[in-house]
Amino acid sequence: MLKTTINLEPGKKVYFASDQHFGAPTPKESRVREEKFIRWMDEIKEDAQVLFLMGDLFDFWHEWKHVIPKGYVRVLGKIAELKDRGIHIYFFVGNHDLWMKDYLEDEIGCTVFYKKQYFEMGGKQFLLAHGDGLGPGDKGYKRMKKVFTNPIAQWFFKWLHPDIAMKIALYMSQKNKMISGEEDKAFLGEDKEFLIIYSKEKLKIQKIDYFVYGHRHLPMVLDLGQNSKYINLGDWISYFTYGVFEKDFELKVFEK
Repeated sequence: MLKTTINLEPGKKVYFASDQHFGAPTPKESRVREEKFIRWMDEIKEDAQVLFLMGDLFDFWHEWKHVIPKGYVRVLGKIAELKDRGIHIYFFVGNHDLWMKDYLEDEIGCTVFYKKQYFEMGGKQFLLAHGDGLGPGDKGYKRMKKVFTNPIAQWFFKWLHPDIAMKIALYMSQKNKMISGEEDKAFLGEDKEFLIIYSKEKLKIQKIDYFVYGHRHLPMVLDLGQNSKYINLGDWISYFTYGVFEKDFELKVFEK
């Protein structure tokens, strides 16, 4: 098991945010949420040592060789500003931005992850992931993800004109209610929530203090026993929630 160790400096904190889905439902409506997220990044930059962006920052993202999606200039600029201040930024690819390649790494200096990762911070053990495809069930999505990540499918898609490709992709993204559908607002119970089931199974074979996910859109901190907690970061659509870790993990709401 590969693990990254982060030694926290005195007075510094680690921040987590997920599921902004910028660009949806329309660029105009998204701009309001983008501005709020930028205000949050302005607030945390004074004491942040690390920022984890846990997936689905964009409602759809695809990189061609010389083209990226239009928009998000202020958000990307603020992320670049935080990186230039020396804040380490880790980006987990979600199910909406899974066609992320090297743009954030090359242009901003983020570290991009495509699957779950293990970290040790402040003496605590973390398992971090966007959360899509983990645990039992959701077989339809898992099949779809295999198609989306297939090199042949990606090769065909990149040869579409970006205007056509983006129109198709955004339509499919919103048509399939992948942005905070009503079903995401109800807790299904510990025995039915696939990320909780997955976390409990992992806990049987290794010690993890914090399981931190996005994807589910339902902000929650749940005690799993053995001094272990399941954390879902919620979203920046309905809840505007984020995580912060210094000595303990807290889930907070940004209201400014």
